[in-house]
Amino acid sequence: MFRWILLFVLIVPALEIGVLVWSGNKIGPWWVVLLIILTGVLGAWLAKRQGLETLARARQSMAYGQAPREEIMDGICILLGAAVLLTPGFITDAIGFLLLFPTTRKPIKRWMLNMLRRMMDRGTITIFRR
Repeated sequence: MFRWILLFVLIVPALEIGVLVWSGNKIGPWWVVLLIILTGVLGAWLAKRQGLETLARARQSMAYGQAPREEIMDGICILLGAAVLLTPGFITDAIGFLLLFPTTRKPIKRWMLNMLRRMMDRGTITIFRR
């Protein structure tokens, strides 16, 4: 797992720089700066909206005496999406928006749960319940 994170940390910034330079040559540097600012503002608005909706659903689940399992995974995805959107670049923005939109978030949540289950089965992670 650590090597995938390390690979991600090394490769994504290099790709981001390449895409930013390429797009700056194609559409101009000021348009690239404007797009980066626009995606940041749009991402912050969407993250706030999705986060508040998820929080309301979690409160409703708890009011009915149910654990907000789905809402917790949504919240993790929204938090990750918002954090990734804060970094400048088009690749990370695409990943952030994928985590913020509910329709694209669903398969990502499924993948995250499967990965978590595999890690629990291998004993690389332990989750304690009361």
